[in-house]
Amino acid sequence: MRAIRRTLITWLLLSGLSGMGLPLPDGLGDAAVQAQQQPAATDDPVEELVSRLTLENYKTTLKGLTRFGDRRQGTRRNRDAVDWIETQLRAFGCTNTERITYTFPPPPPPDAAPAGGAPAGARVRRATPESGPPDLTTPTGGRVGRRGPGSGGSVIFGHRGRTGVNRSLEAQPDERIRALNVEEPVDGERQEVYCTKIGTTRPDEMYIIGAHMDGHGVNEAVNDDGSGTALVMELARVFHAPGVETERSIRFVLWNNEETGLNGARAYVEQRRELQGIESPAGSGRYPEPRWMGMVQHDMMLWDHGPPGPDGAVSRDQRPEADVNIEFQSNSEMAGESMELAFLFKAANERYATDYPAQVGPHMTNTDSTPFMDIVRAISLRENERGAQVGAGWDPNWHQPTDVWGTYTDDDFRLGLNAGQTTLAAIAQLVGATVRR
Repeated sequence: MRAIRRTLITWLLLSGLSGMGLPLPDGLGDAAVQAQQQPAATDDPVEELVSRLTLENYKTTLKGLTRFGDRRQGTRRNRDAVDWIETQLRAFGCTNTERITYTFPPPPPPDAAPAGGAPAGARVRRATPESGPPDLTTPTGGRVGRRGPGSGGSVIFGHRGRTGVNRSLEAQPDERIRALNVEEPVDGERQEVYCTKIGTTRPDEMYIIGAHMDGHGVNEAVNDDGSGTALVMELARVFHAPGVETERSIRFVLWNNEETGLNGARAYVEQRRELQGIESPAGSGRYPEPRWMGMVQHDMMLWDHGPPGPDGAVSRDQRPEADVNIEFQSNSEMAGESMELAFLFKAANERYATDYPAQVGPHMTNTDSTPFMDIVRAISLRENERGAQVGAGWDPNWHQPTDVWGTYTDDDFRLGLNAGQTTLAAIAQLVGATVRR
């Protein structure tokens, strides 16, 4: 009943029926009402901040990532990309950069069974190997109506395109891009970088904004997930501009090892979860890991060209119905709270995005917000629903040699920009952003 009540309250608020006087979790109710009811004004700090996100800046940051090829984990190109991201964040004003260091594959847990098998009833955690999703090819013209792999209940309907992971250098026709991606990964130490906007009055509370910087497929990983990485970096730039202040803190994280099983995000949760809200040194007013208020992931932001046809082909043009997908996971421990956060983002999109609408769905899966979803409100923004659409081949460039700069048009890049506008507008309200003139 509590979950039903939360759902009803959210819908009422987001429909403008805030006079009911029903409570929402801290920080969500006021922001949701504000997103719907705040009159247009030239001195609106959210509108001002959103205007500072530009298509050209977004494309410039994204183009910079392409110099490192697919940024596959365990390679020099991946490490160079991490260094470049940190340099850019510092240049944008986010100078308090830090790194999470971990090992891939992760070591077995202390209670793991020795070689030769596990005792009866034992649960053994195994490292996820670097492997792509299964080949989901179906016969031409076939229809599919079953649960997608790992989709959390999402059902695939209609025609389905082929999905998989390209491992062949020869499949990449561009000689320059082939040369960037020659090195194969090796096991060992990994790092990922983050930086933090410190809140002025509530520095001990924080929203986490993330995207994964690693990719694969012998390409430039423009969409998966350069598009999300550039978005997070651009948000860091806007929030760190002179004169911008926030009451709460914001952390901008560029995960590594997403493609191997969300290992970078899992390492962050394992290393940082128990540090939340601890002042260090005591009495200093500093919180190395503020209490998590929400986690927002961005993963594949550019391509919404519609479903495959009977021949498995997808249109070359962005469809008129293209939108930003905002997902929460309906079977997570924080489903109700995450749903409320998702609808707050939808309301922010309706007020502040310039080109594309947003829709909310309950099937967040296979993305770096997953390790957070039972701990804190967690949502994911992307181009299509992960299970029913990406998993059905709606994006033919996913992990393929075609995920390169020349594949995309400004219509595609603008979809990513609108996802950035959506996140910026929602987060600006949640953290109490102001702009000094």
